[in-house]
Amino acid sequence: MSQDGVDLDKSLGYLMKEASSALRAAMEEALRPLGMSVTHYSCLELLAQRPGLSNSELARGAFVTRQSMNVLLQNLEREGHVTRPAQAPVGKVLPTRLTPRGRRKLEKASAAVRSVELRMLAGLTETEQSAAFRILRSMIHSLRDDADGA
Repeated sequence: MSQDGVDLDKSLGYLMKEASSALRAAMEEALRPLGMSVTHYSCLELLAQRPGLSNSELARGAFVTRQSMNVLLQNLEREGHVTRPAQAPVGKVLPTRLTPRGRRKLEKASAAVRSVELRMLAGLTETEQSAAFRILRSMIHSLRDDADGA
């Protein structure tokens, strides 16, 4: 570690990134037998919770570019998991909705993702899990407030 550098062994940010990376790898592994990626799953989950989201809204929610989301949506539409109108009902936005086939795929994927989360939390008591949620939400809130105020 340089004098001005970050000690990675004591960096909470680095540890969070490492946890995020491990979580993503475990989720990718759990979703692979279903022929899905984390981004694919995230898109279906977002649509189940908020039907009619636009490409841009889905991209933001899944942490990918609009271009990447557009390619994914084209594939999901071709596979029969989502539907989008040929023309935008209002403006340029094409609202996307899950099909029954997409919902069935999401049910299987959700079960796989839940098993990963349960594995991740297995070593924590309920009190520790609640504290972890509260602490992480507080960190996110602090960083977003700082960004909004800048």
